[in-house]
Amino acid sequence: MEGRRVSRPPERPLAIFDGDCGFCRQWIARWKEETGPSVEYAPSQEVAERFPEIPKEAFARAFQLVLPDGRAVEGAEAVFATLAQAPGRGRLAAAYRRVPGFAGLTELVYRGIARHRSFSLAVTRALWGRSVAKPTYHAAAALFLRLLGLTYAVAFLSLWVQVDGLIGAQGILPAGRYLDWVRAQAGADSHWVAPTLCWISSSDGFLHFLCGLGLAAGLALLAGLAPAASALVAWATYLSFSVVGEVFLQFQWDALLLEAGLLAVFLVSFRRLRFGAGVAASPLVLWLLRWLLFRLMFSSGWVKLSSGDANWRGLSALRYHYETQPLPPWTAWYMHRLPSAFQTASALFLFFVELVVPLLYFAPRRLRVFAFWMTVALQALIAATGNYAFFNLLTVALAVLLLDDQSLPFGWARAAGFAARPARLWPKRVLVLVAAVALFGSTIEFAATLDRSLELPESVVAVARRLYALRSFNGYGLFMVMTTERPEIVVEGSDDGATWKPYEFRWKPGDPRRRPRFVAPHQPRLDWQMWFAALGGYSQNEWVGAFLARLLEGSRPVLRLLASNPFPDHPPRYVRAVLYDYRFTDAAEKRATGAWWRRRELGPFAPIYERSSP
Repeated sequence: MEGRRVSRPPERPLAIFDGDCGFCRQWIARWKEETGPSVEYAPSQEVAERFPEIPKEAFARAFQLVLPDGRAVEGAEAVFATLAQAPGRGRLAAAYRRVPGFAGLTELVYRGIARHRSFSLAVTRALWGRSVAKPTYHAAAALFLRLLGLTYAVAFLSLWVQVDGLIGAQGILPAGRYLDWVRAQAGADSHWVAPTLCWISSSDGFLHFLCGLGLAAGLALLAGLAPAASALVAWATYLSFSVVGEVFLQFQWDALLLEAGLLAVFLVSFRRLRFGAGVAASPLVLWLLRWLLFRLMFSSGWVKLSSGDANWRGLSALRYHYETQPLPPWTAWYMHRLPSAFQTASALFLFFVELVVPLLYFAPRRLRVFAFWMTVALQALIAATGNYAFFNLLTVALAVLLLDDQSLPFGWARAAGFAARPARLWPKRVLVLVAAVALFGSTIEFAATLDRSLELPESVVAVARRLYALRSFNGYGLFMVMTTERPEIVVEGSDDGATWKPYEFRWKPGDPRRRPRFVAPHQPRLDWQMWFAALGGYSQNEWVGAFLARLLEGSRPVLRLLASNPFPDHPPRYVRAVLYDYRFTDAAEKRATGAWWRRRELGPFAPIYERSSP
């Protein structure tokens, strides 16, 4: 479109809009905020007479922009030229000039909106509310960092009470032995292959020191102290445990905590020593965190369908889930008894939240708020019926970043905006580099999730392998295939090979009469791994042999992971692992016997271990 020329041009770009148009006034307020003093705005009713070269009907028909060089443009071109005056917003104007067909298409859309302004205003209010002001996330960023700090604190405290029995010197999988193996395999490359502070020391005392350090960093982040430094210390410490923890720290929420934790390091400047109700945060890192939430949720829905599992595709999976999940609490017994129609409706809701709702994470305000509540509702339901460690807390922390300050209660948003000044961010070149690396690593993992047969160039795979060492760019997808049976391992000891006494675990099913309990956000990692071992078999879980050997040794740190030791005075001569099939009792059986489970022996899970055996 050729612009008109005026004889009395303004000193700076002048944007002229219809002052009687509510839709126009709403968006002009947004543009004023973005362009700042570089553009002057005025209603046509006040300034039209200054520009007789522009017909009056043109002012009524379309938005006008008069430039200092005397040129006047209107419609979509004027909109893009106006926004181009804001830093980093010139891409649309460039596309209008250079991309074939773009100008015609956008002018067509503009005319459609201009002819139906009342409807456009209604749509705008439905999607954004009464304000379309550029969103700020001062309160959300502060709340996210505090919730992340709480998650770290819970994770480290949970690990601290188990660390000796899991990876201590007398634990099931000693950290020192693992590092010796890495050194033998990787040689000079060991520190990159296994980036952990445990290279300094893998003694029990140092493991306890790391737990305390991580807990302190998490509490500092929760308190709003030195957020970037606290997040860095917490991330590096948790990475250290993830490396030496082997199977005990390879859950998806461990990966999620590392990825969210690394991004949090760059959310606010290293120079900021404290924050309150709000904090200025990098928009680029906020987007990366939202991208992480999207991948987590969408991937979890996608893998359920793409796996070909008949129970997910037939919407019958939740008829089994409550009974077969790793550590069901007592509420799962009641959920399992609900009608099939309810379970089908629940599966539909699950797919809606995991596959449809994530698309709204990048939508206008009201849709994002709706997506927030749907995500939180799903996490609340999962937390109320299962024990998934800190997963629900961390997912809600990420979902908080969907809420801009304008969507929060007025007093909170005002306090957040005040507390966020002045803005302190990492240098732009650092943020761009972090974003490039994060997008590269996460996109490869996401693409592999969407297409498990994906083949990438060897050079790309080589770089991705190097990044994988940091365990902070991950693929996700919970419950790809629904387990329909519940095999459970019962561990027993004997002095004579004839009379066997069971070792009772603290949280996993054992005694059928014991009431299933809530344990989250604490994660009893041995109990969890016993569930995986029962599904996979003895040959795929060599660590089970190490666990049985520790019982023969009478290892106190390992025995402290259990609820009871049937051999308090001496270790048994024999230990064995027997596989059982566990099922929830029905209502009549529970009333009659008080049992929550019924079980049936399936046979041995592992060979019998004898104390004299190597």
